[in-house]
Amino acid sequence: MTTDPRDQDRVLIFDTTLRDGEQSPGATMTHDEKLEIAQLLDEMGVDIIEAGFPIASEGDFAAVSEIARRAQNAVICGLARANLNDIDRCWDAVRHARRPRIHTFIGTSPLHRAIPNLDMDQMAERIHATVTHARNLCDNVQWSPMDATRTEPDYLCRVVEIAIRAGATTINIPDTVGYTYPSESASIIRMLRERVPGADTIVFATHCHNDLGMATANALAAVEAGARQIECTINGLGERAGNTALEEVVMAMRVRNDILPFRTGIDTTRIMNLSRRVAQVSGFPVQFNKAIVGKNAFLHESGIHQDGVLKNVATFEIMRPEDIGLVAKNIAMGKHSGRAALRAKMRELGFDLGENQLNDVFVRFKALADRKKEVYDDDLIALMADTATNTDSDLLQVRRLRVVCGTDGPQEAELTLAIEGRDHSIDATGDGPIDAAFNAVRMLWPHKARLQLYQVHAVTEGTDAQATVSVRLEEDGRIATGQAADTDTVVASVKAYVNALNRLAARRAKTGGGDAREVSYRDIA
Repeated sequence: MTTDPRDQDRVLIFDTTLRDGEQSPGATMTHDEKLEIAQLLDEMGVDIIEAGFPIASEGDFAAVSEIARRAQNAVICGLARANLNDIDRCWDAVRHARRPRIHTFIGTSPLHRAIPNLDMDQMAERIHATVTHARNLCDNVQWSPMDATRTEPDYLCRVVEIAIRAGATTINIPDTVGYTYPSESASIIRMLRERVPGADTIVFATHCHNDLGMATANALAAVEAGARQIECTINGLGERAGNTALEEVVMAMRVRNDILPFRTGIDTTRIMNLSRRVAQVSGFPVQFNKAIVGKNAFLHESGIHQDGVLKNVATFEIMRPEDIGLVAKNIAMGKHSGRAALRAKMRELGFDLGENQLNDVFVRFKALADRKKEVYDDDLIALMADTATNTDSDLLQVRRLRVVCGTDGPQEAELTLAIEGRDHSIDATGDGPIDAAFNAVRMLWPHKARLQLYQVHAVTEGTDAQATVSVRLEEDGRIATGQAADTDTVVASVKAYVNALNRLAARRAKTGGGDAREVSYRDIA
């Protein structure tokens, strides 16, 4: 029998979508997008929002500072390496929050100790000095021994004790490279709670990466062993294979509360909207079979499954779609649907549009409805993604595209591209219509970016379905992802390509030719 949720231990949800999530190659968000995501996280009930890495760039500092000023409920946290300048800069960014936190870290494993070239004693001194400095500025300090799961147990206990004595109120245990196994994750937390003096006065947190596909399992194992804060991201966004997915750990504790008797403050009905929005602004689409928020998570194609669900939905569904804010209705809209109907439908889908935004989406909706007989929910979600990633203020804008295809010879593309508001046109050829169109873009806007990824997904069924295209480009170590949707796959492809180029241009302008996230861990020495 499950206990009354009010009597269960509270697990704090620490969301790092805006910091660790944004470190995914190509996932850089704009200032306004960061503010929007932070507001949605705050409204959903996230306990701590790690808003960024203030020392990394002026843009990161400005975003963290503004999020700190705006947050209504959540603790606002900034990340800082183990040096005084980082910590001071972090404090300057979060100090205006109602509930500020400084999160400082240093790598403690043998491999990571070699980066700043510190021996065990020197590192211990650095930890004491920097955590003490952070605590003198802020009464809410989190400390992380980076690569904790590959740190010698005795040394890990030693440095955790030092951090607690210096004033850390939360000790985070990161599985930085996704190396550990659930039973190990649990045993590390148990060891620290049993061996470290003062362990009962602080909160232990867990931060897991998904390199071996075990981030969620490792996080939950740590909670069972006594951790009471989970660091996670929306959609599992993060470096390499990603981080623990917020939606997975929260719904696991909700659905399997019989064996995970813990509670969170998350309003789960907001999960789907946040998932979609993060996918849109990051340019990282959610895989169809992703747990909880994937497009196929509540779809049933097998006849046996369909029959069972029709008789009793619980036969094949362990949670209700509405528990995560997924609207069961899929009523088609058409060219005769009005602005009020569109506003109501978008609100159903989790998008609360302002008047100007509604007007813009309505124009795009009408254009889409003229090309499609029926516009379904997924079409509207794709339309929102396209609206968010291709704006009238972009450096490059697709004005006109005409492609000529034949069964023999090269394909031809006639493209008009607006560059800083002025139209430029050109004809190009290529091995297929998309290659020809991309060649036209390169001729009008010469660049060295390499195409790393090109993906096409049909949004709905039928020959008039919208195509959502994702393009990832790499240039001089910078990576940018672009997305676009259109009933014409070639048009969607060019829009996505141009969107990725706009993102690369924005990052160059923002960093003065360098990557804002190329702050080296060597600088901590």
